[in-house]
Amino acid sequence: MANLMQNQVPEASAASKTRVQKQKPQGFWSKRLTSARALRWAFNLWPTFRFAGIRVRAIAADFTAATVELHIGLLNRNYVGTAFGGSLYAMTDPFFMIMMLRQLGSGYIVWDRAGAVRYLKPGKGVITAEFSLPSGEVERVRSAVSESGKLDQSYTVDLRNAAGELIAQVEKTLYIRKLA
Repeated sequence: MANLMQNQVPEASAASKTRVQKQKPQGFWSKRLTSARALRWAFNLWPTFRFAGIRVRAIAADFTAATVELHIGLLNRNYVGTAFGGSLYAMTDPFFMIMMLRQLGSGYIVWDRAGAVRYLKPGKGVITAEFSLPSGEVERVRSAVSESGKLDQSYTVDLRNAAGELIAQVEKTLYIRKLA
């Protein structure tokens, strides 16, 4: 009781430490949506994307690339009639994490650690994000994780309007480590 009153956390038992180290591979959906085609289909039916006007146009079979579009409509406009920032971020949210996880394989944990949006121009019409995560980058990450045990890695995706103008950049930071 004295330890708790001094805001100290009691030492975890050896059994609970072992339990934490034996984590199972991530996620309910990651076990069921194993192909890029199935994942694309699921994203396009997912209410969060569907009602936000987000459409996944393509996911490469090897998870090295993805193309996502945001169609500005009545439900995803902000007060001044341009793209709502939350929709811009939402269209980029899961892709780097999923692409990295699928390429690394089930022996790794990959989580989104942080994200930031830099708005450059008002978004109107159709906005496109093209994600790229080449296998050479994944091999570099695999090597870095084997050396240090874990890694925080940042990736940036550009959001462009139909004219190809840069309207925003989203930076995502992934936490990556090998399963124990």
